[in-house]
Amino acid sequence: MTVAESTTRRLHFEDVRKSYGSTPAVAGLSLSVHSGEIVGLIGPDGAGKTTAMRIACALLLPDGGTIEVMERDVVRHPMTAKHHIGYMPQRFSLYPDLTVAENLRFFADLYEVPAKKRAEQEQRLMQFSRLEPFRNRRAGKLSGGMKQKLALSCTLIHTPEILILDEPTTGVDPLSRQEFWTILRELASRGHALLVSTPYMDEAELCDRVALMYRGRVLAAGTPSEVTGQFRRRLLEITGRDAATTFRRLSSEIVGDIRVNRFGERVHVVYDTDEQETWVRRQIKEADITVRAVQPTIEDVFVERMGRGEELA
Repeated sequence: MTVAESTTRRLHFEDVRKSYGSTPAVAGLSLSVHSGEIVGLIGPDGAGKTTAMRIACALLLPDGGTIEVMERDVVRHPMTAKHHIGYMPQRFSLYPDLTVAENLRFFADLYEVPAKKRAEQEQRLMQFSRLEPFRNRRAGKLSGGMKQKLALSCTLIHTPEILILDEPTTGVDPLSRQEFWTILRELASRGHALLVSTPYMDEAELCDRVALMYRGRVLAAGTPSEVTGQFRRRLLEITGRDAATTFRRLSSEIVGDIRVNRFGERVHVVYDTDEQETWVRRQIKEADITVRAVQPTIEDVFVERMGRGEELA
């Protein structure tokens, strides 16, 4: 039994649509988030992730479809979003001249947290986010990773059941990203429902379920293993000397329906037959180049579903 099958549905999109002029930002999004799980919206800038999240928070009206928070329609009951959702936008408005503790108190005022609960909640969040040693430091003096932890703590100050986090680890160093995801996993274990967006394909593996978005459309959805299981073709990974040169050469000599995609210093070649594999291996003759068969990643599924090879640096 999956998390979604055994827990309560907190957030639900049903055929949600939103356009800006003639450009669709969200095109028929259907998705649920349950207590105790992390659902990821995965995709590049312009995919529609932020628009979907703002609709869920009653900050934007959809053109069509329904969005429910705690089984209530947020268009009809927008205050439901305020009471039950903690929203962390891409640029969270911390006050740099206020200390860590003062920022928490400000957001406690904003969310009308009862006075008798504030001290206990502040202390709990300080310990949970590992910010206790920095309670008297001004927010403007914190590192990028610590600022994100403080922003998350401010988002949690009114104990929301649902957390909507828009690219919370963008621009954060790898160690801080890892620590942040540890905190998110702990929040899920405590019963929170988390909807997290990210442009980082590797973070998809950290989610319970994902929706791959591109230009407002969902290209694939499910658990990470279900999504990669939708990849039906064969795959070679080429590593070694100069990935850019290898990518350009193979792309210029490509035959048939072979696809060549670059992911940083890795080149992935998508193909179907033994004959195609033989052709690829013949093109790679350098001694310091490694060619091996690999299992598909979320990145491979994303690029394949876009319907074309694309260089993703």
